[in-house]
Amino acid sequence: MLELFERGGIMMYPLALASLIALAFIIERALLLRKRKILIPEIISVVSNFSTLKDIDLAKTICEKYEGPLPNVIKLGLQNYGLPKNEIREILEDQGRQEIRKLGRGLAVLETIAVISPLMGLLGTVLGMVRVFEVIKDQGIGQTAALSGGISEALLTTVTGLFIGIPVLIAYNYYVTKSESLVLDIEKYTNSLVQKINQIHISDSVQDK
Repeated sequence: MLELFERGGIMMYPLALASLIALAFIIERALLLRKRKILIPEIISVVSNFSTLKDIDLAKTICEKYEGPLPNVIKLGLQNYGLPKNEIREILEDQGRQEIRKLGRGLAVLETIAVISPLMGLLGTVLGMVRVFEVIKDQGIGQTAALSGGISEALLTTVTGLFIGIPVLIAYNYYVTKSESLVLDIEKYTNSLVQKINQIHISDSVQDK
């Protein structure tokens, strides 16, 4: 393995670095984007069981026990329950955009690595072919050992670039899809809370009359 790495030439070093960075972000995203970690069952239960203003204090207490996009948004909605429906929705949308940004953190890095890895492999190919032509120019085509070294460098970097780029691109698309799915779920529970708060306000207004 080390021998192949050395035969690949100078471009193997940035390719190796890119692969390590990609691996780190893939693992980090895998840990962060676990559905149970984002869509916390206890917070979902808070939204599902919320029915009167008397539930607000208990719901806030439960939300404060957890960190993440969903509890942060739900807690903000509970803190502003006295505002009109449109204002609550606007506040939650603003907070939601901030929280959702965290779900997409690191995906741009994966996308970049997926794109540049094959390009770096291609650059290594060009450098290897330059070496081949330099050998031909200086020594002729009879130096097969020298020629094979340049050709090997060209092929190895191309293969390595694709070997890194393809799985990283797959991981990027997977996490983008997963993030979008989680965002839709967060929006669903947020809208449910807004509707319930609005229904409570309407019910209280009717009773006051």
